[in-house]
Amino acid sequence: MLYKRDFYINGAWVAPSQANDCEVINPANAEPCAVISLGSQADTDAAVAAARQAFDSWSETPKEERLNLLKALLREYEKRNDDMAAAISMEMGAPIDLATRAQAGSGSEHIEGFIEAFENFEFEKSLGNNEQLIHEPIGVCGMITPWNWPMNQVTLKVIPALAVGCTVVLKPSEVAPLSSIVFAEMVDAAGFRRVFSTW
Repeated sequence: MLYKRDFYINGAWVAPSQANDCEVINPANAEPCAVISLGSQADTDAAVAAARQAFDSWSETPKEERLNLLKALLREYEKRNDDMAAAISMEMGAPIDLATRAQAGSGSEHIEGFIEAFENFEFEKSLGNNEQLIHEPIGVCGMITPWNWPMNQVTLKVIPALAVGCTVVLKPSEVAPLSSIVFAEMVDAAGFRRVFSTW
């Protein structure tokens, strides 16, 4: 049994504002495999406030620096692919071969694809006639992801937001939260820290 009650907020693992345990059930055997915490309004507010505070500096971070952090995240993800697969297998009840090859693999493939797209992305374009198109980050992105194919869902939302300078608050499904906890560990290890929260 895993015990993963803390939330990742403002670059640190913190206890919930109030205890609210939730068992994660492995669908393969219908038995509990982990205990997590369900967040409250106070936890949501703390995550959003941290992301808002980090936004001003993150949005001004040079593209090359953000790109290097994405590459560090990809390396971390590839290094911990087996950990990701194990988490997905537990929360989804998926056979480990499928979890390793397809489900965990979809996350690294999406990160790699967004890195390639971001390398060629232009934030400023001349439209002629003294007109210019400027793309700017919009702020804090609140992301709610479903239980199915969790790393497909998470990376498709989180990676482009971080790439373009937005900060992120991720709320994964309480049915399949373990992979997002592993993902938060990877984000932290890659060096993002204060620009990403999950509860």
